[in-house]
Amino acid sequence: MSTPKKVIDLINRFDSNIDAYRSVNYKEIMLRKEFIDPFFKVLGWDVDNEQGIAEAYKDVIHEDSIKVGGSTKAPDYCFRIGATRKFFLEAKKPSVDIAEDIHPAYQLRRYAWSAKLPLSILTDFEEFAVYDCRIKPLKADKASTARIMYLTYKEYEDRWEEITEIFSRDAVWKGSFDKYVESTKRKRGTAEVDSAFLTEIESWREIIARNIALRNPGLTQHEMNFAVQRTIDRIIFLRICEDRGIEDYGLLMTLQNGTNIYTRLTNHFRRADEKYNSGLFHFRHEKGRLEPPDDLTLNLNIDDKVLKDIFKELYYPESPYEFSVLPSDILGHIYEQFLGKVIRLTPSHRAKVEEKPEVRKAGGVYYTPTYIVDYIVKNTVGKLAVNKTPKQVIKLKILDPACGSGSFLIGAYQYLLDWYRDWYIEDGADKWLKGKSPKLYRASGGDWSLTTEERKRILLNNIYGVDIDPQAVEVTKLSLLLKVLEGESEETINRQRKLFHERALPDLGNNIKCGNSLIGPDFYEGTQMSLLNEEEQYRINAFDWEAEFPEAFTPSTISPVKGEKKRGGFDAVIGNPPYVLGRETFDNKMKEYLSIHYDVYGGKYDLYIYFTEKAVSLIHEGGRLGYILPNTLLANENATGLRKIILDKTCIEIIKTFNYKVFMKAQVESIILITKNDSSNIDSTIFIDADK
Repeated sequence: MSTPKKVIDLINRFDSNIDAYRSVNYKEIMLRKEFIDPFFKVLGWDVDNEQGIAEAYKDVIHEDSIKVGGSTKAPDYCFRIGATRKFFLEAKKPSVDIAEDIHPAYQLRRYAWSAKLPLSILTDFEEFAVYDCRIKPLKADKASTARIMYLTYKEYEDRWEEITEIFSRDAVWKGSFDKYVESTKRKRGTAEVDSAFLTEIESWREIIARNIALRNPGLTQHEMNFAVQRTIDRIIFLRICEDRGIEDYGLLMTLQNGTNIYTRLTNHFRRADEKYNSGLFHFRHEKGRLEPPDDLTLNLNIDDKVLKDIFKELYYPESPYEFSVLPSDILGHIYEQFLGKVIRLTPSHRAKVEEKPEVRKAGGVYYTPTYIVDYIVKNTVGKLAVNKTPKQVIKLKILDPACGSGSFLIGAYQYLLDWYRDWYIEDGADKWLKGKSPKLYRASGGDWSLTTEERKRILLNNIYGVDIDPQAVEVTKLSLLLKVLEGESEETINRQRKLFHERALPDLGNNIKCGNSLIGPDFYEGTQMSLLNEEEQYRINAFDWEAEFPEAFTPSTISPVKGEKKRGGFDAVIGNPPYVLGRETFDNKMKEYLSIHYDVYGGKYDLYIYFTEKAVSLIHEGGRLGYILPNTLLANENATGLRKIILDKTCIEIIKTFNYKVFMKAQVESIILITKNDSSNIDSTIFIDADK
């Protein structure tokens, strides 16, 4: 392959004026415009979005450089296929020594490792370095650590074919980039960001739980789990907001100076309550809020050393994490594993972290891969939004009845955010900039973004979830709230607050709830509640669907249609329901309840079977179900009743099979089931989608 003339011209021009380019007066922005942009245009990337592709699918995202604490807080370029990040590129001016300077390499590797990207590029055009970013970055690493390719500009011509076969847009589209990634895979030294951060927060849980148990002897086990979870969630939330520029950088770090750290930390929590209005920070009674305020955690006693040890590992250069690029789904995967354990209190009031019995029985926690979430969302929420307007889509009610860490709800929410933004842009963006409730604004980089108010409105009207685990409920809320704030800065948040006179985040207490999705309030009929101890009530946690989510079962209050009938349920139910046998989870009364109230009962207690029947009953006519399920649904005798319900009450649209294990360590084989509650079209064609 011959080297294009434009690349040779760039090489010659750089070589002819190299002393000027190496001068400290030659700025990075000039290098990007004169050399890096043209270089990657030759590689086929639409660097300037000349094709006018929608914001969600632009080839190249140029991050605004925010100087915080002496370091740049955003990678200069993000190269994508569709909406999927493939690699970062960090640009430096030629006066920087890329071959030997450890700081630029560490900076790039932190970005890419935190974003879970396998490879990324560091270049000043004079030098071109490629790093394996699956290797956990350490501040003492040499510049050569994890570097798998190093070229100077004089080698570009001879190695142009190699560069093209890896980093051209065509190569990435055709899979050559991914093949190169696999060929360079190193097992030694690799530590994925999710497993590393999971280890981090699990260690926090251990030390915080032990200290709170020691210093706060009056806490119950439930209070202990609540206090530890909330403390960790709040620290993570504020630290992520710092890296995103929503909070002042170093907010938590400065608390290390002085004593009474937790008392001073609670002052930040109170301020966050005023600023964000989320259940994560809710300390006083407020009209219209159903959830009681937290009157426990502000009065805890936590030793200074515990918090100092946590905070000092959260900042550059000690921290390998760059929270501004940590994907929401990765945080969900981390928390899904984290929620597999619970804090137990011994008789002597010592805290002990143990794996939950149901997790131990199932052989671990298996999070749902992002591509599975995306497929299900596209074929449920996506189909419901076809040929609709925002006034129609805002009425859609999307539910995950076993939401866990919230991965499916995050996927659905992201899909809707993109859908609304693209619809407003295509309809004429300027008209949606004005009025009492503008939907769009121009971000600092010139891209169109949904206003915070619109993002809140979409979340509150479209997204619903339930989980029996109160910690899972709080994690789902945390993940969704961070998704609301994506792309925001302190400036935009303050502007929105002044414009709408509201705090920055919504209260999700009416959307994401704790309860037993399978057992209704009639469970208690004939039983005196006083005879059930606190632990039994907590374990049963019966859930009244129509009372808890009346908006899904009554006519819409949003642009109501005259004569509109009772909704009768949700528009879509999505998720990955529990698979494990419930034999040990249910006592005899609960088993009796299931046998009476569920047509799928066959003497066994495979939870996914009950969850699927419940899902079908929660969807109104025309609504859709999208679940990933064990393939035993297709032939297992125990699933006979469920197959009958699916065939009698729904129209099966897709059965997607796999010739590999979606959940690598699990024994179960999986399928995706997509159905529509359409009794008039039961005999329609089923699309069998076999993934090879």
